[in-house]
Amino acid sequence: MNPSEPSPSPDDPLAGRALPTAAVPPHGEAKSLRRQAALTLGALGVVFGDIGTSPIYALRQTVEATGGAFPGPMAIMGTLSLIFWALIIVVSIKYVGLIMRADNDGEGGTLALAALAHRSPGLGRRYKSVIGTTAIIGLALFYGDGMLTPAVSVLSAVEGLGVGSHLLRPLVIPLTLIILVGLFLIQSRGTAKIGRLFGPIMVVWFITISAFGLLSIMHAPGVLVAVNPLYAAALFAHEPWTAFVALGSVVLAVTGCEALYADMGHFGKKPIRQAWVIVVLPSLLLNYFGQGALILNNPRSADTVFYSLAPQWAHYPFVLLATLATIIASQAVISGVFSMTRQAVQLGQLPRMEIRHTSTTDYGQIFVPMMNIAMLCGGVRIVLIFHTSGALAAAYGIAVSGVMLIDTFNASIVAARQWKWGVRLATVVFGVLAFIDVAFLLANSLKIVEGGWLPLAIAAGVFIVMETWRLGRRAHIERIRNESMPLDLFMERAEKTPTRVAGTAVFLSARNDSVPGALLHNLKHNKVLHERVVLMHVDVEDTPIVPPGRRIEVEKLGKGFFAVQVHHGFFETPDVPRALEEARPYGLVIDIDTATFFIGHETLVLSEHPVLGGWRTRLYMLLASSALSPARFYRLPPNRVVELGTQVTI
Repeated sequence: MNPSEPSPSPDDPLAGRALPTAAVPPHGEAKSLRRQAALTLGALGVVFGDIGTSPIYALRQTVEATGGAFPGPMAIMGTLSLIFWALIIVVSIKYVGLIMRADNDGEGGTLALAALAHRSPGLGRRYKSVIGTTAIIGLALFYGDGMLTPAVSVLSAVEGLGVGSHLLRPLVIPLTLIILVGLFLIQSRGTAKIGRLFGPIMVVWFITISAFGLLSIMHAPGVLVAVNPLYAAALFAHEPWTAFVALGSVVLAVTGCEALYADMGHFGKKPIRQAWVIVVLPSLLLNYFGQGALILNNPRSADTVFYSLAPQWAHYPFVLLATLATIIASQAVISGVFSMTRQAVQLGQLPRMEIRHTSTTDYGQIFVPMMNIAMLCGGVRIVLIFHTSGALAAAYGIAVSGVMLIDTFNASIVAARQWKWGVRLATVVFGVLAFIDVAFLLANSLKIVEGGWLPLAIAAGVFIVMETWRLGRRAHIERIRNESMPLDLFMERAEKTPTRVAGTAVFLSARNDSVPGALLHNLKHNKVLHERVVLMHVDVEDTPIVPPGRRIEVEKLGKGFFAVQVHHGFFETPDVPRALEEARPYGLVIDIDTATFFIGHETLVLSEHPVLGGWRTRLYMLLASSALSPARFYRLPPNRVVELGTQVTI
């Protein structure tokens, strides 16, 4: 049997989500305070890059949606009220206050939340299947959002050059493409060193945008009364359709809120909450209200309101700072895509891919070449198609609103089943939050023709690939299972083997209750068995990290046979040689340099009646053929690997 994937249950399409994890803050008051301060600074640089750069385009797009090119006071005040309450309810209350309570062994994110909800007691098979499906949909939407974020963020920042001088406008697209290409090219070097600069740069960013916003508010302090929700209500009362359409742009102000939860495992709850309450939220509000004050005084500035806040002498330095901030925001999303991809691969939701660790100290610093190329090509193509951040904003937001709705659904299950809220209270609280998410989603659906089709198309493509791989892998394993020999039956006949040769053979198996196909083929063709035979099965659990004490299980089967089961979390990378080294305390001592590793190499053949239908089975065969070799994925020593081929008809 070919150990082509870690072996989660094929019936549950459930994946996990976690971004890079950090050590628990050390004991000791002084050290703890320093650690909290460092983590808070780091959170400013990584977690809040996306939502922190949304003022570049969010208010402009929303005001234009409500009031046209020259908006009136009602449109401006209603827009500010909508954005203010979106930040308070969606980000502060829902994510920071509620959803961040639902951590999966310290990790957060859409897939980690789905895994946590999946483990809730008292859930039937149907509910678990729904949770698993929403997890895959959430991952697919995240890919759509992740491909758009670098393009819209960098493009919106570079467009500031055209605000300062019309002569520089032709340079916007070329410079954006150069920055995007450079950003993706440096990914292979890792972001450990660059990451140390992220926090200080974002501190300067938040100070700058809050200062410019405050100066503008001083010229029209009456704008602050827009915190009254009656202004948002008045907008809906007088222009209900226009206000509803504007919700599709209001969601731009909260894009990146999912990162607060997704990066929880990296920084912890407290630093993220502190950074949001003390720095990020006040800075965003000052800037948004400052933009509103400027438009009240000069409605013609609506189209360039963000950059118009800066004094003329500071314009180009401000554009440079905005560009750096958007690069940081893009880097955070790219790292998140890499992390999500690794976990999807570990859980068998995607084919094996090459995953490189770019840092010896920061576990989360990884690089996935295939996804990097896909995102680079996608980002460049998106810029060339849409040309302006305003056009891209129409495509931006629908994926985020979909992810927010999925998070609300899964969090409601956790609250009802694990927090002991009960179904009634959880339904009321999260029902209100879900109503807001649905409103955002429906408003964004109006932009499908204008560009919202793009993230949906990306998400649909990812979903088809993941579902095809999951269903195809299940049928593939089932076909092999029917042709395999049970382990207990094989052990009864093991003594009849004619010859035992010196040495150790390690056979990787996708199951722990049947004989690997590679072993049967080796025995059939070579008619020998090694003196010591290790049957190794790698199991990926739906928790981020498996404690060292539960990492490995060794069972002596007799007659020179050992069954080894290695447990990994979805946030860890399987390493078979290292796992064998950890088997020494269990009485299994193996010299990796002399052992022989046997793996199966399967050639898939299309049957007369394909299990998934014609085109989908062909897609699965293509995915399987492009998967990374098990020898590389499991880090086997290349000069000690023997591959035995066979054909499988599906």
